[in-house]
Amino acid sequence: MKFINAILFGTLFIFLTSCTGGNKPHASKEYLQEMDAWRAKRIKNLKSETGWLNLVGLNWLKEGENTFGSGKNNDIIFPEDTPEQIGTFVLKNGKVTVNINQNVDVEINGKKITTSELENDLHGKPTVLSWKNYRWFIIKRADRFGVRLRNLEAKLVKEFKGIESYPVDEKWKVPAIFVRYKTPKLLEIPTIIGTIEEDTAKGYLQFELEGNQFTLDPIDSGDKFFIIFADKTSGKETYGGGRFLYVPKPDSSGKTVIDFNKAYNPPCAFTKYATCPLPPKDNYLKIAITAGEKNYGEH
Repeated sequence: MKFINAILFGTLFIFLTSCTGGNKPHASKEYLQEMDAWRAKRIKNLKSETGWLNLVGLNWLKEGENTFGSGKNNDIIFPEDTPEQIGTFVLKNGKVTVNINQNVDVEINGKKITTSELENDLHGKPTVLSWKNYRWFIIKRADRFGVRLRNLEAKLVKEFKGIESYPVDEKWKVPAIFVRYKTPKLLEIPTIIGTIEEDTAKGYLQFELEGNQFTLDPIDSGDKFFIIFADKTSGKETYGGGRFLYVPKPDSSGKTVIDFNKAYNPPCAFTKYATCPLPPKDNYLKIAITAGEKNYGEH
């Protein structure tokens, strides 16, 4: 799913489990090292130029011309330390073109531009415009086009200390069986902005926890399955909009392992400028998954 891909991912363990009460993890040394590496990569991705911590704006375009800059009379208002009148976005027939004012040095791939047609994020790699420490590009959600703005010097990036997580416990590495549907199941996936995305599940993952059987509908994501799920911790200890998880594709006998220790927050747990998918209706687990990342801040 492209919009989810548009979604896609310190080393010090204490930063990431700072509120676990000092409980000793029930895991081997090797597995703890694996989790340290996984979490270090997770933090690195969040803080990177293309991560989620530097988002500072999301504005939806109207059909026709949309002026932008820091001036209060613009259709799209950028931060105060940007030029007052940067230029104009033109949305016409599903295409977005940008026109930059002559006195503003906006670049694409290091080259100053005056006008350019912009690829949106659903094309795989959007056209990124830059001015000093700011970056912006076009996203498409259903029939809406928006301007997503980054500040590479955003306060959240500088102040980020990590994500509180449950203690690592190998009991949450759960064996699962992939059971194919006779016909692929249509998944209606709501988003936090009120739209509905559609995908299909070719089968479901069946597993057991605390003596009870559960199932999850996964989405095909290349060499792995992608899962959006919620559980009894959602909206309490974990993010109310559910969490994400990748699972290895099953072997020839249909077996795989769901590692809930690697359940992680969607971007909307960190920023109001993301457009996250929410769990499909059959991915609400009637059990508390006390593994993986907890909620972040007040989101």
